[in-house]
Amino acid sequence: MSAAVLKLDPALFDPAAIAPDTRAINAGIVKALGAVPDRWIYPMAVLRKLRLEGKGPFPLAPESPLAQVIEIDGPHGPVPLRILSPEAPKGVYLHFHGGGWTLGSARENDGLNHRFVERTGFAVVSVDYRLAPEHPYPAGPDDCEAAALWLVREGPAQFGTDRFAIGGESAGGNLAVSTLLRLRDRHGLTPFRAASLHAGCYDLGLTPSARQWGDEPLVLNTRDINVFVGHYLREGGDVATPDISPLHGDLSGLPPALFTVGTRDALLDDTLFMAPRWLAAGNRAELEIFPGGCHVFIGFPGTLADAALARIHGFISAA
Repeated sequence: MSAAVLKLDPALFDPAAIAPDTRAINAGIVKALGAVPDRWIYPMAVLRKLRLEGKGPFPLAPESPLAQVIEIDGPHGPVPLRILSPEAPKGVYLHFHGGGWTLGSARENDGLNHRFVERTGFAVVSVDYRLAPEHPYPAGPDDCEAAALWLVREGPAQFGTDRFAIGGESAGGNLAVSTLLRLRDRHGLTPFRAASLHAGCYDLGLTPSARQWGDEPLVLNTRDINVFVGHYLREGGDVATPDISPLHGDLSGLPPALFTVGTRDALLDDTLFMAPRWLAAGNRAELEIFPGGCHVFIGFPGTLADAALARIHGFISAA
């Protein structure tokens, strides 16, 4: 794809374009989540514990043998970083996990991040940023900013390279962009060569696809998004502020970015709106739309996830 052109093929959005295995995966997700009682009656801490024990609605990936955890200083206290590194990394990927700013962890991403290391030769530094509602905005972004500054400062000595990339999924995509904006605006830094932004949430006021999705429990629905935003902004925050909703920000001077999303994602419009804004701000932007892909479909098995991950790995490897 040309760096100066974003193209949308209407055929990608045709239900007929969805592969049979993708349909089967989506049906299985809806069945699994539809059988779960209202999860929002439980405290977030309970849901996090269940997920880390492998008792969530989806299997927990095996722990990576490469994983080690260190702590760095942050403005609210120590910030754990989960590092997966080959012996001589070709670069370092700073990763922010998804989970609506309230759930998720670096540990739960070991499957994807171990595969990332194997396919790219990059080390992965995944940030266990503080989560709402116990630690609402701006605690999470503050931790992510601290991790990025640590990587800029310590990365060359720690990993033997200053070839840095950044990215994340869902809320992690939001945090990746807000981190890029903070580094540029607060510190005059543009240290990242590439950004991988998968199914990000870039407007917490909700884009049309998020507002109109409804109740279908295909990983994420409208109620879920509203619950997450409510916890994240428990102590206030204007949803039009770029630090909260980076779609509203000045996006100039940012690195080349690959935007990936599936057509069956409540946050589809976030990516469809953000990629052209990225390009219009003078940055290189590439957009890949995957027919039938659910929210963060790269976390599920199937041909669609394999194709998207190959695209992401190739993009970062070329950075």
